[in-house]
Amino acid sequence: MERIGIIGVGEIGRAIVAGLCDGVEEPPEVYLSPRGARTAAELSQRYPNVRVCVDNQDVVNHSDVVVLAVRPLDHAEALAGLRIDSDRVVVSVIAGVGISELRGTFDTGAPVVRAIPLPSVRERRSVTVTYPSHPVVDALFDRLGEALPVADEADFSVFSALTGTLTSHYWYLATLTDWASQQGIPVEHADRYIRSLFQGVGRALGDGTRSLRQLAGDHETPNGSNERIRTAWFDTANADALTKALEALLSHLK
Repeated sequence: MERIGIIGVGEIGRAIVAGLCDGVEEPPEVYLSPRGARTAAELSQRYPNVRVCVDNQDVVNHSDVVVLAVRPLDHAEALAGLRIDSDRVVVSVIAGVGISELRGTFDTGAPVVRAIPLPSVRERRSVTVTYPSHPVVDALFDRLGEALPVADEADFSVFSALTGTLTSHYWYLATLTDWASQQGIPVEHADRYIRSLFQGVGRALGDGTRSLRQLAGDHETPNGSNERIRTAWFDTANADALTKALEALLSHLK
């Protein structure tokens, strides 16, 4: 049976476990580090194939594939001194930490692959960027949605920067909800409507036959409400500010 270890059981670690186990007839053995003890204990109680290990080295010793999911600021301390045999495969989902830096942190001759799994791995719907392509890792993320291998680490950093826009989308929706509330709409009604409105947008994104700009155009009429908001708010200055923010993040990630 396949054995997968996860060091660092935060939101992404939890989502990977759920994607590997929920409704799966023969899930892999999963070994969790004691970091994030409450989450690890909860997952081990929910899934009989999940175990919590005594420390990070114990995770490595039990696993064929080792997923590193600790926070970037904690990675040096959490991973220092780990011994990973060359017959393992290491998958790092740590943002902004390159392969060469990882190899300087712990001792291994094993292949090291970077990946950007999204929270939707929980529903096995994530498009997960990987570098470099590796058959074991790509097969793992194909199981959790779809693997998207990229050509080099510079391209990987571009996708990592794009991922940094995720919570801005939630704040955009929260701002719309706040505005509606200020107009006298009950908060719970505004929240319910905004969620429904943009869940519909999410479903429309599943239509790969239309470009994103085509989708926008299909939802607009000349001088209509959508065009008025887009041209008034998302103007050249706004677009330039977003571009500059992405470029600054990309520079940081590199």
